[in-house]
Amino acid sequence: MNEPEPHVGDAADAAVTKLVQADDHVVVRRGLRMLLDAEPDFEVVAEAGTVDDAARYVRAHRPAVLVLDLNMPGSSSLDAIPSLHETVPETRVVVLPMQNEPAFARQALSNGALGYVLKESADDELVNAVRMAAEGRTYLNPELGAQVAAAPPEPAGPPDDLTEREVEVLRLIALGHTNAEIGEQLYLSVRTVESHRAHIQQKIRRSSRAELVRYAMEHGMVELDRQ
Repeated sequence: MNEPEPHVGDAADAAVTKLVQADDHVVVRRGLRMLLDAEPDFEVVAEAGTVDDAARYVRAHRPAVLVLDLNMPGSSSLDAIPSLHETVPETRVVVLPMQNEPAFARQALSNGALGYVLKESADDELVNAVRMAAEGRTYLNPELGAQVAAAPPEPAGPPDDLTEREVEVLRLIALGHTNAEIGEQLYLSVRTVESHRAHIQQKIRRSSRAELVRYAMEHGMVELDRQ
């Protein structure tokens, strides 16, 4: 009597690690998808170009891992991590930033991310980080990890891990200067000013100019003219 053959499909499906990938740059997203899809046990089930779309796809597909760009349109990527944990606790998050800054790494891990891989190192590190996150283990870019360990956040100094340069930029924003004017005063390109502004918005979790002004006033960076 012939024994029934095992159903291979179920076992294969169980071994596949489903992923959602989020990045607002289409070219980057396609390159990362090629990298991830090349792994026989990975399956990218959805791609997102905004934080809100990423959250929607995570709720719909409930993947093992979300690969999340740090700077995208819409809501804050860092702020989205805790809420995603509440709604889909089985999905682990690997953050993929451009910024080689310990402050972002500390905040991402504190908010619940299990992986932090710099985009410039993605080819070498992302697959390993995704595998570790799927297993519930933490991966931090080695160079950045050394910086985090060597330079823990100081209680004194600028708030929310803002650098001195970011404080200068924020103060000038609050005083009503345009990006071009800030660049002229600080001898920076407009693109660099825009990058500083994006970092500031991520760190203090505020985006509108009114919110930035209010934050600067609350922390003594500018004063109201009461004349």
